[in-house]
Amino acid sequence: MKFTEDHEWLTADGNIITVGITEHASTSLGDVVFVELPEVGTEVEKGDEVVVIESVKAASDIEAPVDGEIVEVNSALEDEPGKVNEDPLGAAWFFKVKVADPSVIDGYMDEAAYKALVE
Repeated sequence: MKFTEDHEWLTADGNIITVGITEHASTSLGDVVFVELPEVGTEVEKGDEVVVIESVKAASDIEAPVDGEIVEVNSALEDEPGKVNEDPLGAAWFFKVKVADPSVIDGYMDEAAYKALVE
């Protein structure tokens, strides 16, 4: 698992990168009440706003950490946005992106570096 400075986590399975937010981000947001996901088939570039999350405290955007094509979204979050608070590192992943080169995530932080960032 790798981490971004924007409090996203990434895992690679071949050339498919799964993206979610960290527990730190989930806690900071408060109770999540709405999640808007991208359309499958959407081409994204690193930095594109892909997901909108609304909580009782604030609205936030999740940006694409890599270039690629959205191949799957976690539509369960649209009906149960609270999963983002319950299991941010597991069941509450947001989307999967097909990338040309899965090593693109190697430049992101490992868990130790991320923990140092948020402590």
